Amino acid sequence: MKRKWAWAGFLGPGFLGVLLFVVLPFGDVARRSFMTAVTKEAAGLKNYRLIFTNSAFWLAVRNTFRFTLVCIPLLVALGLVIALAMGSIRHMQAVKSLYLFPLAMPTAAVAVVWKMVFYEKGFLNKYLEQLGAGGGVDYIGGDAAFYVLAGTYIWKNLGYTIVLWLAGIMGVNGDIMEAARVDGAGPMQRFWHVLLPNLKGSLYIIVVISFLNSFKIYREAYLVAGAYPHDSIYMLQHLFNNWFVNLDLDKMAAAAVVCTLFFLVFILLLQRLWDQERDEA
Repeated sequence: MKRKWAWAGFLGPGFLGVLLFVVLPFGDVARRSFMTAVTKEAAGLKNYRLIFTNSAFWLAVRNTFRFTLVCIPLLVALGLVIALAMGSIRHMQAVKSLYLFPLAMPTAAVAVVWKMVFYEKGFLNKYLEQLGAGGGVDYIGGDAAFYVLAGTYIWKNLGYTIVLWLAGIMGVNGDIMEAARVDGAGPMQRFWHVLLPNLKGSLYIIVVISFLNSFKIYREAYLVAGAYPHDSIYMLQHLFNNWFVNLDLDKMAAAAVVCTLFFLVFILLLQRLWDQERDEA
């Protein structure tokens, strides 16, 4: 009997923690999304109507979608290319540590460096002026702010993406690759028809983690450009922060429910697509 229920001793504390600190608080947020923030009276769908007619909400949604659609494919593809190029490098452990270094950098320190480089009177403009290639561009306060933020995200997350790809590549059976080579398959054929199908599990994990991490870029954007940055980098996280400061808790609760449902649907769809491809394989 002890062996039969031993799993409960391992899973119980974790399940209890998720229940107390995730499920129950989210249930309370969902309840508050149908109430007014001050009087706690029933508001029906009023809070949801308010967020869907809010221009700031749609601006934040568009920017967040744009950021995700640009950065995640670029991060995943770039990480795979570098991981393939690093496959034959010796002293891999030291290289992995080097690539994971950006994750250890404090966010505040990264934000200060980005300010020093990309502001109107920053190092980049000074260097361009010395070269006679222009300068005087405010990369943080203009349209280029989106690309600065995208570069920050890729720089910080590229290392762990490479490490995850390397783990997947090293887990592929070398005999399969050698057999394909002996059968006359070229490098690209081995990549598309042998290696890549065996990396679908790694691809799923990397995409999900990258998707979730793309919503953590707010810290860098906030420290560099403040609570009201240029319109091109005004993200959902800025919106939630400003609503919290203004005590618009009812709208914030409704938006949190909408975002959570979207994340859940996205991950479930991705899981279903991955399961279908695995079953077909």
